[in-house]
Amino acid sequence: MTYTIKTVAKLSGVSTRTLRYYDEISLLKPAMINSSGYRLYGDEEINRLQQILYYRELDFSLEEIKLILDDPKFDVKKALHIQYQQLLSRRERIENLLLNIKKTMQYYQGEIDMTASDKFSAFKVQQITQNEQQYGDEIRSKYGTDQVDQANKKYLRLTQADMDEMKLVEKQLFEQLALYVVTPDLQGKIAHEIFELHKLWLSFTLPEYSAEMHKGIVTMYVEDERFKMYYDEKEPGSAEALYHIIQHYAS
Repeated sequence: MTYTIKTVAKLSGVSTRTLRYYDEISLLKPAMINSSGYRLYGDEEINRLQQILYYRELDFSLEEIKLILDDPKFDVKKALHIQYQQLLSRRERIENLLLNIKKTMQYYQGEIDMTASDKFSAFKVQQITQNEQQYGDEIRSKYGTDQVDQANKKYLRLTQADMDEMKLVEKQLFEQLALYVVTPDLQGKIAHEIFELHKLWLSFTLPEYSAEMHKGIVTMYVEDERFKMYYDEKEPGSAEALYHIIQHYAS
């Protein structure tokens, strides 16, 4: 069975303009274009569009979705299972936020006390949930569930001052990487500063530092497009530069 672009738009709620754009960027190509120049879609394309919408709902970028769906190893059954778990996590995150809002309302009404940590706990849970959705499978596979759970617990214990310092360290890291990629020099001062900044940034959540783990983490930055885009969107070449710096200095 084939569907016209208007029918697909009506079925999915995706505009014809967006479907044409998906065609342009090769995210969703029609099965064929008929003699009149109309795009026609088959069941395979309908299934792919459903996956695109699931991933969009989970805040994946179009570039990330294309990489995932074009991977020869992509397994739709496994993807659906992961998406189901991620949506359950999202529901849990929303419930935590609602609970935190309710407690905050009670705090302002003088009914309960709240520590500074209590006020921000829901947001830290939200960040952990988001990280789990995007990278959880890869990180747990590489480092084990215990290590990841310990890191999450350490993150939850961070004070607001810790969080602010962590963000500042990351900002400084990106600034130094932007300078480094212009004139790379592994033996230079900037390279060493980048190493120390990244090590410090990891220390906020790593249960225990090790050079091998440090090297393994940055290896993911260049092997996984999602990690790579996180660094390269700030300054192209940053992920590769950081990888070589850590491989050089971590010992």
